[in-house]
Amino acid sequence: MSFDGRLLSNINVLAAIVHSGSFARAAEAMNMTPSGVSRAVSRLEAGIGVRLFDRTTRAVTLTDEGRRLYEEISPLLAGIADAVSLASGAASAVNGRLRVNVDPFFSGRMLAPHLTTFLERYPGLSLELTVRDQLGDLVSEGFDIAVRFGEPPSSSLIARKLLETHTVTVASPDYIQKHGYPRTPADLIHHFCIQMRSSMTGLPLEWAYSSDGKAFPVKIVSRLLVNEAGTLLAACLAGAGIARIKARGVEDLIEKGRLVALLTDWSGEHFQLYALYPSRHLPPAKVRAFIDFVVDMLRSEPNKPGGNDVDQITG
Repeated sequence: MSFDGRLLSNINVLAAIVHSGSFARAAEAMNMTPSGVSRAVSRLEAGIGVRLFDRTTRAVTLTDEGRRLYEEISPLLAGIADAVSLASGAASAVNGRLRVNVDPFFSGRMLAPHLTTFLERYPGLSLELTVRDQLGDLVSEGFDIAVRFGEPPSSSLIARKLLETHTVTVASPDYIQKHGYPRTPADLIHHFCIQMRSSMTGLPLEWAYSSDGKAFPVKIVSRLLVNEAGTLLAACLAGAGIARIKARGVEDLIEKGRLVALLTDWSGEHFQLYALYPSRHLPPAKVRAFIDFVVDMLRSEPNKPGGNDVDQITG
């Protein structure tokens, strides 16, 4: 396929549809008519020889071919935007809109208190933060980056490990006053525990501990099952029971005495925090800026008491 001046314009329309989620919103963003957007997509599809979008009355989604094309062109378009910003003498190439997909616990307990600082640092940038349990499809949904706990999926996404943290077993002082301390993991059978449902399997997460390098599951009694970390933490703070939760994000509550760390001689599970972005090339400036900010944010908060493991910042 020969290159002409309209190709880049049509590709920009493709990117606008992915970012906005619809032909109509893309038309508004690009100051075009909806029919003009539709014609641009048709020209691009005709030139390439494949269908790029599945279109219904309710939704617009990329086809597999469209997804692969967007994976390739997205970093190139970002590079063009960065080059133009630098050539124009802009103070920073960090501008435009950044769409971020984040884990609920990371968002609520770690990121949200620092968002004002991030936005003040980059006044030319607007941030769209989507909080949800599942990663979804970063490319077809038009996200620039995701920051999530857990092993990254086997995909074309680039994964950069930012943090490794351990879990702590905690309860409120009110719960401890009423029910006492569990001295060993086996004592949990005599306590009320708050259990989390896995977003991946839909099943309650089992509890396990390790000592001297040996891991063993434990039986717990749970009258409360939740599927979201914010509810888990709020219920635990209210005295509903003992909870297992990621240490990074609750150190301040332990330090202030609102939570009591239990079973500190036994190790729990470890979780890794990853930045994921859909590019095999260098990420655009706004993505690099966000990753660097998160790494700086994690490093600026020293580890607090609450377990016998040490969090590791790896970014």
